[in-house]
This record gives sequence, structure tokens and C-alpha cells, in this order.
Amino acid sequence: MVSGGTDAELTRLAQGGDVGALGVLLQRHEAGMRAVALGVLGFGPDAEDAVQDAALVALRRIGDVRDPAAVGPWLRMIVRNACRTRLRAAGSSRAVVPIESLPLASTSSTPEQVLDQHASRDWIWRAVEELPTPIRMAVMLRYFSTGVTSYQDIAAVCGVPVGTVRSRLSHGRARLAEALRGTADAAHGDAGALTEASRREGLETLAEAERGRFAGVLAERWAPDVALIMGGSVIGGRSFLLRGMEGDLEAGVHQRLRHVVASQEIAIWETDLISPPDDPSHCPPAAVWLMSLSKGLVKELRLYHPVAA
Repeated sequence: MVSGGTDAELTRLAQGGDVGALGVLLQRHEAGMRAVALGVLGFGPDAEDAVQDAALVALRRIGDVRDPAAVGPWLRMIVRNACRTRLRAAGSSRAVVPIESLPLASTSSTPEQVLDQHASRDWIWRAVEELPTPIRMAVMLRYFSTGVTSYQDIAAVCGVPVGTVRSRLSHGRARLAEALRGTADAAHGDAGALTEASRREGLETLAEAERGRFAGVLAERWAPDVALIMGGSVIGGRSFLLRGMEGDLEAGVHQRLRHVVASQEIAIWETDLISPPDDPSHCPPAAVWLMSLSKGLVKELRLYHPVAA
């Protein structure tokens, strides 16, 4: 990548998955982006947050740019939308469209699949891995899960106030945006391999449970002092987990793995819960397993049932 390339050249490289090219573009247009934020929001942390939001939106939506030479105005437009979203959240009467509701160019169903189509996947996961664990949990749920993305749901599964979730996501966006504006050229591991390995483990875990061998899975892959947490409180350990799984199966409840995302120390399994035919409302429709790992073993499981839409 040539740092002195034109906007059009760098945009085409970025659209091809070169995150370093996008980093150069963000550095080049950072002053203009910040000027827009200051003009709308005035001096203060909200303006900086809006610039950081725009950097992450640019990572996901660089493929939307139809005129590569006009990437500067495009970046400033994203900042302006981010600012207006913040004004709206603060009770502004302006009619604006939140950046979260803007359509992505990709037809992929999840943020992870959007990133997976680009070389940026491994880079962004390297940056995510460097976040402190509580912040990483919030970021993974917000941007990479499919059923626990609202501030309220994240707060419920993590057992913290909504304000804490907002703070953690703000810190996470700041760290990721800072890394994006810096270097992105270092070699990174295959982030997809972690998720694929976790997916296989999830499928094997549920299959072994169906065969009546969940106790063996717990003994092999879960720490002896594993803690089951719901609503921020520890409600049991390994024996509680075993009784819960066996009780569900005896009642005719089954789980189907639907979506998985994993980092080195955090894994998220999203499952569909299938009630018995004679009692279709026996259980909630879905479950989220948010697991903290240590040396490859599950140390904590935060179990959450999202409210059906």
C-alpha cells in the first residue's frame, strides 16, 4: 500500500479489503471529520465519539462508496449522521436517520459475515482481542451477536447497568478507531479459525448432551469451579449445569446451534430452544451462552434468554 496514493486509489484498495489503505484515508481526512463534529456538537467528548463512530462505520461500509474520488465528503457525511444520532438520543427534535439503521451494501445477515468477506477480518479481531475483557464482551455482543445487541439486553446478560454498557462500548469504539487510524499492516492470525473451532465444539456439546453424555463434556472442557451466572449473580456450578441440561432433555426440550462468534477468551453460542410438541410454550424461544475461557476451559457461563421480538 502506498500512503501517498490518491483518494480514489486508496478507496479502491480499501474496498478490496486493505485496512491499511482505509487507515491512511482516515488519517488524511481526520481534520475535516473532526471539524464537522465540532460544528454540530461543539467542543466535548461527544464530538470525538462521533468521529470514532464514523471510523467504524467506514470500516463496514467502505464498499458503499460509488465515487472513490469523493471519499472525503462521504466520510464527513457519516460523521454528520453520527452527530445527529447523538443529538436525537439527547432529545433533539431534528428528524434524522440513526447510523445503525442505514443499510449495509452487503446482503450478509450478521456483522461477522460482513467482516468475513474482507481481509480486514483478522485485523479487526486482533484489535478486539486487545480490549479489556468486560469491554470485549460488550463489543462482541453489540456488533457480532445476532440476538443480544441492544444496550438493555447486553446489560442483562452482563449483569451491569445500562450506563455501564454505554461506557464500555464508548471505550471499545475509541480503542478500535484509534487502532484503525494507526497501523493495520501487521500480520494477524486467522480469526475465523477460532469461531469455526468454537462452532464445532458447540455442535459436539449439544450432540453429546442429546446422547446423555453431557457430564463427560463438562469434565473434559469446563473448569471444575465453573460458575453459572444469570442476572449478574452466580446461581450454581458444574452440578447445577448438569441437572439443568438433563432436566431440559427429560422434558423434551432440545437446543439447535444457530450462531457462534469467538475470540481467544470469550465465546458466544446462540441457540434456538425447541419446546416439546405437546407443550409449545414450555421454554423461551432462544438462549445465549456467553462463556469466559481460561486455558481452553470454560470458567464462567452467563446464560441469557432474549425476549422474543
